[in-house]
Amino acid sequence: MGWARTVAALAAAAAAGSAGAQTRQEVTGPVAVYWMSAQTTSGMAGLMGGAGAPGQPGGARRPSMGAMMGMMMGGGMGGPGGFGSAQHSLTLQLGSTRTAQGAPSAEHLPPQGLGAGASLPLVTPTAQPAQRVEEEPGLPPQYQKPRGRMLIFWGCGEHAGPGQPLVIDFSQMTPDALKAGKLPPGWEAMSKGLGVTPMRPPAPGRYATYGEWPNPRAQTSVPAQGSLVGAHTVRGDYSPDIKFDLTAQQDFLAPLRLSTTTTASGGGMLGWGAIPGARAYLATAIGGGQNDTVVLWTSSQVQASAFSLPDYISPAEIDRLVGQKALMAPDTTQCALPREVVAAAPQAMIQLAAYGGEANFVYPPRPADPKQPWNQQWQVKVRYRSATSTVLGMDMGAMGGGDEAGPPRRRFGLPGM
Repeated sequence: MGWARTVAALAAAAAAGSAGAQTRQEVTGPVAVYWMSAQTTSGMAGLMGGAGAPGQPGGARRPSMGAMMGMMMGGGMGGPGGFGSAQHSLTLQLGSTRTAQGAPSAEHLPPQGLGAGASLPLVTPTAQPAQRVEEEPGLPPQYQKPRGRMLIFWGCGEHAGPGQPLVIDFSQMTPDALKAGKLPPGWEAMSKGLGVTPMRPPAPGRYATYGEWPNPRAQTSVPAQGSLVGAHTVRGDYSPDIKFDLTAQQDFLAPLRLSTTTTASGGGMLGWGAIPGARAYLATAIGGGQNDTVVLWTSSQVQASAFSLPDYISPAEIDRLVGQKALMAPDTTQCALPREVVAAAPQAMIQLAAYGGEANFVYPPRPADPKQPWNQQWQVKVRYRSATSTVLGMDMGAMGGGDEAGPPRRRFGLPGM
């Protein structure tokens, strides 16, 4: 009887599994995928004009004309376009499995509050034929032997941790060593990544048709006071109509206000106000020392190349990196810069980035009945980032005036002098 019951139970489990497999919901699509990358920049990062066009690294631009004119006209560091002001930038990327009949045409109709115009054209880039250049293998003809060293530090604290700094001697990069594939000691440790899975926004070659903004046809940009809140429509001749609304909680992240001070012990202190929507923070520093020395530091407690982290990271990866202490938790508002870093690079450039969450939309909604196929027409992802930069010892918030002014220690709750 016992064996009979066992066989019956196994048969029932198999039948249940078969029934579950038969009711697994069929999912197709999406036909179109649309990504919006929203960035807020302030401090010197704001002066540099924010992020570049799709495919270009953020902060690669020269100082914006508005920023320079604001300073020349007496606006000071905190006037419109000055160091203390914040700027918004937006990157729009549309990919579709449909092929346009004729020249592709698509546009984004944003809410009026964005302030970038009634229509943002999503232009399909013109493919440029690749030019093959035959070159002899080996070193460049004007190769010069590198000089100097790189000192690498990591982690927040009054003093640098054990095993720091990691030193890379560029003088060991001789032609013979490079030909043999030998890199200086420490290079492998510096290039060790954090295993971040890169995000894959729409791009040419991944979809039958692709469009992006900004582009050479765009005559407008997002002003500093521009807002994402409201109704958005994306339409084109190669994509189904996309319509979604963004709430006040899905607007641009607030600007970061970073204060840097030197302490009596010779170290540094970074302080900032936590911003709503931020899921993690990362601080980095780069500076020059004597004898052709380059100094790098990151707030990551993990000895890895946190300098190469992408501008945008998925929420799952953010949570993982916070757990590993590679990124600072969202409730963090200060970080001590080791005195060894300050001594090696007393005028280092400090950068602070806040990684935000996402807003995701799918149409149509998933059917409740698993027997009914889910034929997705479109998916939308909106991702967020805020960044700022300054020079060690320079108080960008105080230069901005207003509520952000005042002694940095008092504003950020740091210990008194």
